Amino acid sequence: MPLVAMAELLQHASAHGYAVPAFCVWNLETARAVLEAAARLRSPVILMHGPGELGLLRPAEIAPAVRPLAERYDVPAALHLDHGDSVELVEEYLAAGFTSVMLDFSTRPYAENAAALRRVAELAHPLGVTVEGELGHVGRTTDETVEGTHDSTLTDPEEAAAYVAETGVDALAVSIGNAHGHYTHLPRLDFGRLSLIRERVRVPLVLHGGSGTPEEDLRRAISLGIAKVNVATDLVTAYRQSLLDQWSAGRHPWVPMAIAEAVRASAAVVEQWFHRLGAVGQA
Repeated sequence: MPLVAMAELLQHASAHGYAVPAFCVWNLETARAVLEAAARLRSPVILMHGPGELGLLRPAEIAPAVRPLAERYDVPAALHLDHGDSVELVEEYLAAGFTSVMLDFSTRPYAENAAALRRVAELAHPLGVTVEGELGHVGRTTDETVEGTHDSTLTDPEEAAAYVAETGVDALAVSIGNAHGHYTHLPRLDFGRLSLIRERVRVPLVLHGGSGTPEEDLRRAISLGIAKVNVATDLVTAYRQSLLDQWSAGRHPWVPMAIAEAVRASAAVVEQWFHRLGAVGQA
């Protein structure tokens, strides 16, 4: 079916008590693997692309490839810019036909963050495109991810309410102890803070850094308003480990065969996430 606005998926998830997984995709093979898994499990899904993938494909190159691919599968899917780092980059993704965009100015002063997201909303909403912002800063655990810095700042519930009202964003990424990359120890999510944010903010909430989060924490976070969970590290790790295992064993010197096996390995991880977030059967 045609790509849809991310807000449509998140609103359904919020109303039915599950979260939509958002997977990092960097080429047509990974996008197809995610969509095939979504179709098998009858699950809505979000495909993410952003600055970390621009070395392979620009938005004007990947969007025309993903759009007809998504139409082959009878499940709702959104195509999302993750962690856009400038308004100009957001404009490039909007021109390419993405159905959702995120501008991440979470490390900037509040006024600058809010003003920039308000501008993005003015650009995106007339096109029917969803806007995600981030307040508080979700850091990273290691240098293997390109997202975030090593420092985190937690989301203030009162600021979150003002931010949503001032910017008009459709979804809010929160910082409650989550982080990008591999956790060196189990995350300690601040559910009290999340509950306060939920009381003050009515738009769907987003949890970045889903990889490695215990399933019981995911379920509790969903009950407190999380409607989207970003998954990148788990997917990349499965893909990379498959290539390392194959080549260290002297298998598949022909690169396309090695990539195909790595895609299958990452697809197995994708399926697990649909189950963890309660998305199976929701399409």
